[in-house]
Amino acid sequence: MRATRSARTVLGASVLALTLLGTAACGPDNEGSADTAAAAAAAPNLGLPANLDDLKKWKFEDWEKWAKDYALPAAAKGFWTLEKLLQAKPDEPIAPPAAPAQPSQPGQPPAQPSQPSQPGKPPAPAPATTTPGAKPPAGQPTTPAAPKPSTTQQPASQAPAPPKSQPPAQPAQPPAPQPSQPGQAPAQPPAPQPSQPGQAPAQPPAAQPSQPGQAPAQPAQPGDNGNDPLPKTVDAQPVQHPYTKFAVHGKLFADAPGAGADAAGGLNHNQCSATVVADPAHPGKSNLVWTAGHCVHQGKGGSFYSNITFIPAFNSNAALSGGKQADESQYAPYGIWPGTQAVTSPQWKAEGGRTGDAATHYDFAIIRVKPADNGKSLEETVGGALPVWFNAPRDQLSISEFGFPAAPPYDGMELNHCESGKPTRMSFDPSRPPMLAIGCTMTAGSSGGGWLAVKDGKPALVSNVSVGKHTGDPKFQAGPYLDDVAAGAYDFLSKKG
Repeated sequence: MRATRSARTVLGASVLALTLLGTAACGPDNEGSADTAAAAAAAPNLGLPANLDDLKKWKFEDWEKWAKDYALPAAAKGFWTLEKLLQAKPDEPIAPPAAPAQPSQPGQPPAQPSQPSQPGKPPAPAPATTTPGAKPPAGQPTTPAAPKPSTTQQPASQAPAPPKSQPPAQPAQPPAPQPSQPGQAPAQPPAPQPSQPGQAPAQPPAAQPSQPGQAPAQPAQPGDNGNDPLPKTVDAQPVQHPYTKFAVHGKLFADAPGAGADAAGGLNHNQCSATVVADPAHPGKSNLVWTAGHCVHQGKGGSFYSNITFIPAFNSNAALSGGKQADESQYAPYGIWPGTQAVTSPQWKAEGGRTGDAATHYDFAIIRVKPADNGKSLEETVGGALPVWFNAPRDQLSISEFGFPAAPPYDGMELNHCESGKPTRMSFDPSRPPMLAIGCTMTAGSSGGGWLAVKDGKPALVSNVSVGKHTGDPKFQAGPYLDDVAAGAYDFLSKKG
């Protein structure tokens, strides 16, 4: 307890120091525009290499061959009016994996698997899950605890908004080799196929001696499939106005094609969260922003969204809180920054979709924004930028999450934070590095929000919001573990600027 409390204290102090002495310390969501779609179609898609180890070894030239559509048309000056900003909807949540059940005890029957939700019907038996990047629930916790009332006091502006309908569930997977179901022994000896994320592996049968002429039994799979017990709920707390000490955190807006009553001019306005990060190739003058991949790119078969724009310290002075109106200088004290370049992980671009799956392990993106008219960089303007900590030792992390949740009971006007402590592991695919999972009551709109931990006495970004669950108990969110793939994407965009 003492070590955890000390780490959080250091982080809070470090965030303050970062923003006050930033220059010294550092040294949405659907489909893209026709232009970016055409660029993507014209560029060869190299796809994923044969294995993850090869991808981790990609050099700058490999990233350049693959990321042909990294250049984005910037949003026109004045495009994001207050009306459009207020119309922007929180990025729909991606469903998290089912809660990792514990292996059955000897002498006890295996637990029955939870049932997936049916198209057009609410998931059963647990409540629907939500987080940035909408997907229907891939499965619900098998034994959810009774909902626990939140003690968080939210600002008056965080009044409940009209609920959004849940998207239909994904169709069943094709009858290709299927992973084992929770608590059920596979018909064949367990081959090296992963179980579904969050599901307890079937108990292997007792070892039997091989019969003459029979192949030896396959080894059993790891007992937890990359999953730990779910983290406990942590109530999000509003950051006090003004956000001067936290100006590296902001809101990200983007457009996706659409039609109907929810579309404006043929485009859907969407919102996420994002964080200013350091630029190794331009120390002290970074124009880089870190967010979730699903906040800027459709994923498999899609393209980048259009009019991607970052507003640091959005509503810092509470100018829009409580339904108030204000001019741009009040709700965007550090300006409005259009994105000009972006890169996601190859996994998200090649595999990502609107449901939680293996691609979510790499659901991150880096954006470069256009410098200010006066020539100053984003980092110089807001007073700092966070370094990114790749391959961070999990046992050394105590997470502080920041974001602008916009689904009820929040309205997207307030910066919130969760002091969530040590993360647990959560996996959709045990062959990939387990995601980081933390307890937090933030909702959709916090997608892409930065997760900070202390490194060498200073805050560093270690992940971003990708998936989560904000109904029932526990309420949690999960983000990608930033390994060499993330470091390669980051290095690429840094050098391209």
